[in-house]
Amino acid sequence: MREAEADRDIADQIAVIAFDVFGTVVDWHGGIAAEVERIAPGTDGDAFARAWREGYKPAMQKVMGALAAGHGGFVKIDRLHRTILDIVLPRFGLSTLTEVERQQLNLAWHRLPAWSDSVRGLTRLKSRYRICTLSNGNLGLLADMAKHAGLPWDLILSAETFSAYKPDPRTYLGVADVFDVAPAQLMLAAAHQDDLDAARGCGLATAYIERPFEFGRTHLKAVVPDSRNTLHATDIDALASRLGCA
Repeated sequence: MREAEADRDIADQIAVIAFDVFGTVVDWHGGIAAEVERIAPGTDGDAFARAWREGYKPAMQKVMGALAAGHGGFVKIDRLHRTILDIVLPRFGLSTLTEVERQQLNLAWHRLPAWSDSVRGLTRLKSRYRICTLSNGNLGLLADMAKHAGLPWDLILSAETFSAYKPDPRTYLGVADVFDVAPAQLMLAAAHQDDLDAARGCGLATAYIERPFEFGRTHLKAVVPDSRNTLHATDIDALASRLGCA
């Protein structure tokens, strides 16, 4: 009973829910593994997907460091993905992929499949809240993904919108400014504790979404609850239920 009352209080406080996308709403691992196996049969899609993703944070941090030092400008994730792809391909014996094949493979990030609960859960949440993306993915990528997977966003926001990558406070506070709400009225839903930690530091409410298979079924991810989060849900549909959405 106490949990239900607490959930109702939280539900009444929140006006907007922003979602991390890669891993939280869509299955990047399964999508990338399937695409590389289609383009290059015989490739270990599981290992390839993880290797490509592992290059993401170092590449992003390099750009962030350059920006902080006043060198260069904001770089779209599409460009970062392509840079990492060209580094990863030789490791899997795929140096002979043509430029057209490389371009098509890089666009796999635009065609990622939604987790089975995502569309239903987002649709339920949309009946009560304004819902949007808050991803480091660029705007065009996120729009293509939404079209491909049927994701019912009210608005697509991105690091590109704010010329800053998460976990820069400008991203989280920027969403609050876009919707003209106080940070406490904005909830970030994500499958990544570091993202939620940064959002909480900006005054946002936070919801952890369990995605134990984010890195594939042979590399299970720990989904231990963190009491600092406002809510913990097994998936997006379960989050909708906790927030009282029909």
